[in-house]
Amino acid sequence: MNFKLKQDVTSISSHYITNSIRSVYARRLTMPILLLMVLGVIWLVFPISSMVFPEQRTPAEILSSTQSLEDTYVHTELKNLSFTGYTSTVFNKTTGYYYYTMIGDQCLIVLLSPSSCEEGLPAIENITLSCKISLPDRAFDGLITRLADDIQWTHAGLSQQMASIYLEEPAFDKITSQIFFGIYALAFVYACVYSVLCILAILIPTLSPPCRNLGKFGNARELMRQAEEELSTLPQLATEDMFITENFFIEISKYGVAVVPIREIIWIYKHSTLHKIFQYHFVISYTLHIVGNKFFYLQCPKNIKSNIDGIIDYLAEANHEILVGFNEENRIKAQEIQKRKLHFEKIIHFLQKRI
Repeated sequence: MNFKLKQDVTSISSHYITNSIRSVYARRLTMPILLLMVLGVIWLVFPISSMVFPEQRTPAEILSSTQSLEDTYVHTELKNLSFTGYTSTVFNKTTGYYYYTMIGDQCLIVLLSPSSCEEGLPAIENITLSCKISLPDRAFDGLITRLADDIQWTHAGLSQQMASIYLEEPAFDKITSQIFFGIYALAFVYACVYSVLCILAILIPTLSPPCRNLGKFGNARELMRQAEEELSTLPQLATEDMFITENFFIEISKYGVAVVPIREIIWIYKHSTLHKIFQYHFVISYTLHIVGNKFFYLQCPKNIKSNIDGIIDYLAEANHEILVGFNEENRIKAQEIQKRKLHFEKIIHFLQKRI
């Protein structure tokens, strides 16, 4: 069978596959780096470490700190708290009770959770809690105004006796903090691992997934060298992103790189995808599926029909044992060849991924 090459053979370098692997993983490296940058900004903006692991501090240390403690979380012990008679409510639900205690010559306001103060005990002799340090806000100013009216004093005069911060126990949610930290930690680990894998693939392409997959069929380094040589000298068939040499099928696209020996291919078939925009038919794309020995599975998505048909025809001619077309008979034969005990489609669905 004769096929027309769609690319200039002379333009393919002797290291085209290796360079393509480097290019693919250089592009993929952008995502984890951006994710690490976002995580860094989140770490600087939000007090993540203190949310999960609040630092042990005494009330005196909190009030005397020269550093800004706003929106940080601490674990502390308070004594001799008295109920102000006022509560904090959200949507008519009481979320906290305001207490005060004297730390030296300063009055510290503390918002306690309903469970900590048994919903408004008149006085609490001793309590240990984890809480958020907050600066006075509108709710705090309203509390000072009402307290000043109660003792027939001015707002300014009472404010001078108050600490410059107050403590909020309801703002410290241990479970939520741990969930948030867990998600943050997983994202950080994922970004780091992904970055390392991409860098390794760029620096040492033989460690990349395409080479590791090729290693299922023999010495990966030797097979890659052979594929590079065949592709650079005389490819038998070439489309925009798929190539066939004497012994290899090669996919090089924006989705990634894959190399598979033709002798290892068991089954090939295609399926079409109708893309719609606002319920109107727009375009049909075709995906080539290749099933090989050693549980190898490959998808080559978003191709045109003529390219897929040319590839399938050539592979079928190059290896007469390849099963062509998606049907029940071929599915059963492929399952027998793979010698799988589990249902074929379940395994394929689990292994399905783009290149």
